[in-house]
Amino acid sequence: MLTPRENLKRALKFKTPQYLPHDLPFDYGTDIHNVWIDPSPDSRPAGGNGVDEWGAVWQNIGASAVGEVKDFPLKDWADFHKLKIPDYKNPIRYEKVKDLVAAGGDKFILASGMSIYARVHYIRGLENCWADIYEEPENLAKLIDILADMNCYAIEEYAKIGVDGYIFADDWGLQNRLMIDPKKWQEIWMPRYERIFATALKHDILPFLHSCGYIVDILDDLISVGLHAVHMDQQENMGLELLGERFGGRLTFYSPVDIQTAMHRGNDEIRTYAQNMGKYLARLEGGFIARWYTDPVGSGHTDEALHVMCEEFLKISREMYGSEGW
Repeated sequence: MLTPRENLKRALKFKTPQYLPHDLPFDYGTDIHNVWIDPSPDSRPAGGNGVDEWGAVWQNIGASAVGEVKDFPLKDWADFHKLKIPDYKNPIRYEKVKDLVAAGGDKFILASGMSIYARVHYIRGLENCWADIYEEPENLAKLIDILADMNCYAIEEYAKIGVDGYIFADDWGLQNRLMIDPKKWQEIWMPRYERIFATALKHDILPFLHSCGYIVDILDDLISVGLHAVHMDQQENMGLELLGERFGGRLTFYSPVDIQTAMHRGNDEIRTYAQNMGKYLARLEGGFIARWYTDPVGSGHTDEALHVMCEEFLKISREMYGSEGW
């Protein structure tokens, strides 16, 4: 039997795993071990309340495990030179990573990075960020380059310790379209993703990206610049069949049953949706990692619904490979 690390790498590279890779709660197990720098320049205050390293003020109303920015540290580009940029090269941030990696054993080590879109609107505010695309493209590019530099430096440090994958989060989609003009995404953000992913791949570290909402318009571009796995918690607004037809076999989906829709429709719907994920997104060669949404309280997921989903994913593994894994 392959180790979880070997099996998941096979799935990501479409080299036929021995079972369906999974990252699940309770006693269902996970093939993935997460590591991070501490503190990460991308961290939010504990509990979602307080001020982060950039000077963004966060508030949590208690409905989820995270908060939202209520006061932005860079309201005017005239104050760009005053922005508090975290010292991301401080070796203290990386001291615990080696122990975290060692604790992962033979699992796939997935290292966390820093957002290059979400962090921009945490710093500028979403409306300002969107206006900057047209009114302040040079300053916007400078800020994004700072964030890209942080990611590339972190990857170089992670590579010295030994990680397998690299992930950060940028939610690009609304429910039915991209948040910004796809051409502007290609012009401004795509080259920075390419630089980050190229740095990872140079060290045989496989790039992941968390992005929810309707992101069909940029998936081809992300694949072209090296993305191996999309961490996608919503799929129904794009359609499993569409995602499978257009991107299946070229991109790995690291996903639970759709957290906003199917997970709330009852056990039979959860089972059917999970089976359709296996049908449209998975290939025998790879391309699918079953996961759960790690804030079930915030998303309203019951333990019963989670058990039903996990059991169905393991059933798919048995049907495809004759094994649930280790």
